[in-house]
Amino acid sequence: MHQLRLFFTALQFFTRLPIPRWVGFDPAWLNQASRYFPLVGVVVAAIACGVYAVAIWFLPTPVAAVLSTAAGIYATGAFHEDGFADMCDGFGGGMTPERVLEIMKDSRIGAYGAIGTICMLGLKLTALSALPPLAAIGALLIAHPLSRLMATALIWRLDYARAEGKAKPLAQKMGNGEFLFAAITVAVPVLAVLQLRWLPSNALLYGLPAANIATLWLARKCVRRIGGYTGDCLGAVQQVTEVTFYLCALASLHP
Repeated sequence: MHQLRLFFTALQFFTRLPIPRWVGFDPAWLNQASRYFPLVGVVVAAIACGVYAVAIWFLPTPVAAVLSTAAGIYATGAFHEDGFADMCDGFGGGMTPERVLEIMKDSRIGAYGAIGTICMLGLKLTALSALPPLAAIGALLIAHPLSRLMATALIWRLDYARAEGKAKPLAQKMGNGEFLFAAITVAVPVLAVLQLRWLPSNALLYGLPAANIATLWLARKCVRRIGGYTGDCLGAVQQVTEVTFYLCALASLHP
């Protein structure tokens, strides 16, 4: 029951989906719930895939991609997109760590955030639209949990950069066993997609190293600019690695 509570705690924090009342809430559970973040990605992927699968029967592929992406954004409340925009604004406009953190805390979106979000969403929608239907569904099923695993890696390896913040309860050190559990969660949809042959194995050969490289690059930026990570950094890593996997899936089909 405690593990089920931890999963629902992660689902409550990262999505707008309703959870049973008996679960309750304790901020201390958030740190323990970090192992379930990729599983939350599986839930979001299932919603996005369901919308895509229905839409593709009646509408062109680009429209299905837009509706699928919109469903994922609605389910999460644009939680990760907001973090990506804030990181673009902070890292683009701040010259000192204090100023970067101050800008990232501001709820208003600036030029860097707006331009970055438009480019990121445009790239994501273009890549999904160019994929065949089954490949797009397979890419969604892998990219959502994988990208959340990459964000979880920052919790596992880096320090939290703020004294306080919305993600502060997540900032306690994550154990190796917890991260391994999170990685196994990602392996399940990966193996399922490969077994069903919705994506070629090259998609993984390209996508996994590329996602890791993108994560290392962003993590290095975070450490250099603000001395660690914030919740916005987690959202940025999730968004960047998600779209990175879509591009790699597309590249695997167009040698």
